[in-house]
Amino acid sequence: MLIDGQEFVAGVFPVDKPRGMTSFAVVRRVRHLLGIRKVGHAGTLDPFATGLLILCAGRPATRHIEHFMAGRKEYRALLQLGVETETQDPEGRVTARAPVPALSLEEIRTCLGEFVGRRMQAPPPFSAAKHKGKPLYHYARRGIVIAKEPRPVEVYSIDCLGYDPAPGRLDITVSCSRGTYIRVLAAEIGARIGCGAHLLELRRTASGAFSVDESVDGERLFADNGLHHLLAGMIPVEEAVKKW
Repeated sequence: MLIDGQEFVAGVFPVDKPRGMTSFAVVRRVRHLLGIRKVGHAGTLDPFATGLLILCAGRPATRHIEHFMAGRKEYRALLQLGVETETQDPEGRVTARAPVPALSLEEIRTCLGEFVGRRMQAPPPFSAAKHKGKPLYHYARRGIVIAKEPRPVEVYSIDCLGYDPAPGRLDITVSCSRGTYIRVLAAEIGARIGCGAHLLELRRTASGAFSVDESVDGERLFADNGLHHLLAGMIPVEEAVKKW
């Protein structure tokens, strides 16, 4: 594809993924817009999640994907206390309900503080972690639960943004290492409180040196002038590497 009279070679595209869309759907759209196959992402997001998705297009960009994935992640998460689901997120069937105890903000902050630090965390059954070449959710959807070995992760900070006791919804921000499953963390927080919980909403706000504030609105990529919006947010590979 010619862009400003020159053949497109490579670029890095921070995209704000919309809710209800798979990460691969965004990759597929960027492939179509740029007319190239070599497009990948530096860390997937579940369909119900929104926020920063770093796309790399062209071999000079895709060879840096592992580096871009290694940075610290920042999330904003909304937990639904008192309700557990089979997927630990809003896409699964409800498996348990329990009354939510009266909680003060001080008690909530104390609870959250217990999850800061290095810890071992196993990938959940409904996840993209692989087993014999297939994602775990492939087996889980067929009623087969594959238990993977826990892996070391680190939670650098958890902050409470607010708590609404009427619906039992807890709004938090999390700063963590690559490979941390926020829905597993949400379930663990619910278990610690004593009523269970699942992850109702999730938004990735930063990954390494990249921020969702500098990203392209993912919905605009599907408009007639989607290529214009995509290219407006492109970061040259050299600049992206320096940011990282």
